[in-house]
Amino acid sequence: MDRTENEPPPTGPRRILIALYAIFALAATSRGIVQVSTTFHSAPLAYVLSLCSGIIYIGAAVGLLSERAWSRRLAWAACGTEMVGVLVIGTASLIDRAAFPHDTVWSRFGSGYGYFPVLLPVLGLLWLWYSRPAAQN
Repeated sequence: MDRTENEPPPTGPRRILIALYAIFALAATSRGIVQVSTTFHSAPLAYVLSLCSGIIYIGAAVGLLSERAWSRRLAWAACGTEMVGVLVIGTASLIDRAAFPHDTVWSRFGSGYGYFPVLLPVLGLLWLWYSRPAAQN
């Protein structure tokens, strides 16, 4: 279902999630672009992962914002990928600090961002689950 001009904009938890994902999309993507373009040689893995996390945040924000047929699938995929990424990268960055000489958005479960990177996919996935069409019937 496409949103029409007469439909009100998103409200409540969805609006908060969209705002948080948009902020993280801007922060992580900007950080990743700057790091990859200026100091890529010093920590290529960390910088590419930061850029990838930004792209995933963009996908989540678009998926949550849009009401097109594909948008919920995009939001599920982005939030699920983010959850796996933050858990894998968070764990790996604690186990093998040498592999992550510089932080990524997801290093140490997002400690550099107040642990929001580990909380955000949980909130996104919960909202997607509770707002699913089957739950509203």
